[in-house]
Amino acid sequence: MKQMFMIEPGLIFLNHGSFGACPKPVLDRYQAWQREVEQNPVEFLSRKSGELLYESRYALATYLNVNASDLAFVTNSTTGVNIVARSLRLKPGEEVITSDHEYGACDNIWEHICKAQGAKYKKVTIPLPFNPKTFVDTILKAVTEKTRIIFLSHVTSATALIFPLGELCEMARNRNIITVIDGAHAPAFIDLNLDDLEADFYTGNCHKWLCAPRGSAFLYVRPEHHHLVESNVISWGYSEASEESNEHVAYTGSSILERRLQWLGTRDISAFLTVPFAIAFQNENNWAGLRKKCCMLAVDTMQEICSILDSQPVCSSHLLGQMVVIPVPPIDPFHLKWSLFEQYRIEIPVTTHGNNLFLRLSVQAYNSEEELKILGKAVKEIFRK
Repeated sequence: MKQMFMIEPGLIFLNHGSFGACPKPVLDRYQAWQREVEQNPVEFLSRKSGELLYESRYALATYLNVNASDLAFVTNSTTGVNIVARSLRLKPGEEVITSDHEYGACDNIWEHICKAQGAKYKKVTIPLPFNPKTFVDTILKAVTEKTRIIFLSHVTSATALIFPLGELCEMARNRNIITVIDGAHAPAFIDLNLDDLEADFYTGNCHKWLCAPRGSAFLYVRPEHHHLVESNVISWGYSEASEESNEHVAYTGSSILERRLQWLGTRDISAFLTVPFAIAFQNENNWAGLRKKCCMLAVDTMQEICSILDSQPVCSSHLLGQMVVIPVPPIDPFHLKWSLFEQYRIEIPVTTHGNNLFLRLSVQAYNSEEELKILGKAVKEIFRK
């Protein structure tokens, strides 16, 4: 599988979680779409793009087990969170409940919105080691009569935890609380069934674990909330005439969600159109089996290095996926990352949570057992000095 990717020779790339990596066949399809656009940009964008985008959304919707009419393409999950946060008007004194494990960019979004609207962004401490059995109760204990929104990651960025959200989404709905889920890492990292999850809003990246091109992500909106969604960019879909005419359906779409989010001005939609090919690529290459092997390698490596450093994992091994965090002793994080890259050619992020320092290890199909042994050797040598 390593030959199917374009990872630099000699580089031990253990950071798939940040920006993903696109397999060569998927990249070829992506570039083919770009070349096709150039043959007649007007034909492609003005007359064909509406149908092509629908076909791509339909394939993704089938993969996620939702209706295509409830999906819109966005360029990344941060954009998806922005759209939702700016669409849901908060009243002074209302609350947005979240955890202390959220992605920094998304924290910034909600803090900005809450400050501007006089609302409160309320972080709940989820202690480590993580106990999924107490997670829902911990979040719900923070809920008050002023709570309007619960915002959470499905897979956390800094700590690689998989939050159990199904029961929480159900209980939030019973209390008339809106759930907004950041699933940046979730597609192809876990078996994602949005119909079963029943979140009100869910955004996820296709360019990470699904291995689609960068710039491909989605926003899912439950049907009863379509009318609430406002685009961060006002374009043709906001014209009153667009609701009655199909003349420029590529620009405006045929539903309110499409009209608001499909055409945001001239942009390259090739990444969106490549998503079905990325799904097919993984299906054809037994990705479920490969993912299982990657999970085993990630967990085994974590346990080995934890043994070397006499540190404790952040949760039980059976709760982890292809991305894990490895607690390391206090050290300058920039020095640690620099040493691993410059001395060992290992690309791996150093993350923090509270006073904890971690190596965040991603294991993808192109990684080998030998590469992970080199990581263990490097960590042993660095912390022995």
